[in-house]
Amino acid sequence: MHEEIDALFSLRGKLAIVTGGSANLGRDAADILAAAGADLAITSRDFEKARAACSELEALHGIEARPLALNHADPASVDKAVAEIEAWRGAADILVNNAGGGSGASVAELFERDPEDMREMLASNLFGTLLCCRGFGRAMAARGKGKIVNFASIAGLVGRDRRVYAGTDMKGQPVDYAAAKGGVIALTLDLAGYLGPRGVNVNALSPGGFERGQHKRFVAGYADRTPLGRMGRDGVDLKGPILFLCSPASDYVHGHNLVVDGGFSVWK
Repeated sequence: MHEEIDALFSLRGKLAIVTGGSANLGRDAADILAAAGADLAITSRDFEKARAACSELEALHGIEARPLALNHADPASVDKAVAEIEAWRGAADILVNNAGGGSGASVAELFERDPEDMREMLASNLFGTLLCCRGFGRAMAARGKGKIVNFASIAGLVGRDRRVYAGTDMKGQPVDYAAAKGGVIALTLDLAGYLGPRGVNVNALSPGGFERGQHKRFVAGYADRTPLGRMGRDGVDLKGPILFLCSPASDYVHGHNLVVDGGFSVWK
């Protein structure tokens, strides 16, 4: 590889934390960061899942990976994870806030939805992101460098056309999910203003829908509403944007929400 390209995208010698990095889009993030040379801390509520992911990534990429049990919406759990990272490496260079949650135990219909599930949704997708930014960002700010990437969603940008679920058994994401992801985008903007003077880059990533064996009718309907004519591909379409936001290539990108949705959100 050309040395200039390597300098822009190499993460050798860096430590990246990926919350919820053992599966799905979080695993895509962990995989591409490891491929670029970063050592990793993978968090999960299920420690065994984090440990299995770390073992696989170490074997595949020859990096060092450390599993962490983390409930990112629990301040005490975040504090414990921060202490483990600081004891291990002092401070992380990169934080990818991917951990979040789906619709919870109750139905997606707003008027029937259990308020406790709504509270849990906001805690998992917004409060937990804020706690991790606070906990892991403190050492970055003290050192004067670092990169934070918060997973938001196009749900925080556009209203959902629920007709796309017609003819399927899918609930869809509820209104409180959109509220949480819109909050992540706002959090990212203000945190960029707060941490930028301290040398820390802060950006958000808003994926659209990604196909994971979902109902064929939903996939077809979603693709029809997308200018590129398809849903996102797991293991493919998010890796480049993640690497860009975490690498030196984006050193002058700050306070930005990078939308990765095949153009879904342009047809409003």
